[in-house]
Amino acid sequence: LLYVGYVMLVAKLKPSLAPPLSEEGRRVTLPAYTDHIPGTQALPGLVRALKGSRAINVPSRTLVSQLLIVLVPAAAFVLVMGLAYTMTTRPAPPPTEMVEMGIGFEAGSAADQGGLAEPPIEGGLEEPPMDGGLQEPPVEGALAQAPAAATPAPAMASSTANKEAVPVATQVPRAFWISLVVGLAAMAVFYAWFSFARLEIFKMLLGSLFPLAFMILAVLGSIVFGLATPTEAAAMGSFGGILLAIAYRRFNFGMLKESAHLTAKTSAMVCWLFVGSSIFSAAFALLGGQQIIETWVLSMNLTPVQFMLLAQVIIFLLGWPLEWTEIIVIFMPIFVPLLAHFNIDPLFFGLLVAMNLQTAFLSPPVAMSAFYLKGVSPPGVTLNQIFLGMMPFMAIQVVGIILLYAFPAIGLWLPGVLYK
Repeated sequence: LLYVGYVMLVAKLKPSLAPPLSEEGRRVTLPAYTDHIPGTQALPGLVRALKGSRAINVPSRTLVSQLLIVLVPAAAFVLVMGLAYTMTTRPAPPPTEMVEMGIGFEAGSAADQGGLAEPPIEGGLEEPPMDGGLQEPPVEGALAQAPAAATPAPAMASSTANKEAVPVATQVPRAFWISLVVGLAAMAVFYAWFSFARLEIFKMLLGSLFPLAFMILAVLGSIVFGLATPTEAAAMGSFGGILLAIAYRRFNFGMLKESAHLTAKTSAMVCWLFVGSSIFSAAFALLGGQQIIETWVLSMNLTPVQFMLLAQVIIFLLGWPLEWTEIIVIFMPIFVPLLAHFNIDPLFFGLLVAMNLQTAFLSPPVAMSAFYLKGVSPPGVTLNQIFLGMMPFMAIQVVGIILLYAFPAIGLWLPGVLYK
């Protein structure tokens, strides 16, 4: 989001820094139906047109479809605020009766286990309660019922406690209402600024962003929400890719065959990489390499901060010539055993490594991501322009790493909510 804001700011203030576009690429062609709708604003124009008196020559189906596209930002805002309201007002789970019962049962079970632990000595057939129960039943009978009559008291107390322990919804925090007011004001400004020309640009943005968002939701969403394992999520991603190819009418069996061949080729390469890394790790540990590295690191008497800096610098330098798979599979097993000594959360360390590798892939002198972008960029975009465009993003990545280290809750809050 920061990089998108940076690109928009540079394009607005100094468009000469942006890659050159042809004259056709700078123009937005408006569809024919806009000629029959008075005004330039998309939302009020479409609403007036749907009333029927101002757009007789435009089919209602076209107007409804365009209005639904216009309302996508509003629907996204409502969804986000609804989720925020649900999370902020979710009642805290009260202490259930099972906890108290568990304590009681633990005491009872301890007594039972003590009786069962020594059956030959204690004699499980001894009946002292029966002897006590047969002493003077006519005289003590009425008095014996008094404790029995008092036995419902715990039940009454527990029922009262249950009534008092009914979960009460948390009050909506003030920050939610402030965010709601600011969001509504931003939506009002957005729709006042949303013209038909910007609607066409927004449709192009949706056409390029929706496939990527759909694939991310199909793969990562199924893992995060516990719907699938990583292997099953890969199948979900493949199925999502097939659905997108069918939706864009580009699916054919030649494409499917080529995709399967490339997938098998990549999978075989990764599998052999895992085999080689496993052999390397086994030989490294067998020859005492891990012990040497651990002794060397511990002999320097590093603080946790110094160890984190050392590890991140090494991983950053390795990110220039190597792919992320080699670094994760071969070099991460060297650092992970040392985390317990420095009291570092492995999840937190993994987040820092992931962001560090992203920064390394953008950093010269190698910057492998630049060559990936060059392969899919338009013909007029040069490699130098890609490097210039990557520098601000790399700076944002560095700022993100610093913020993540200073405020670990940025990366640890969501996993804690989902998996606690």
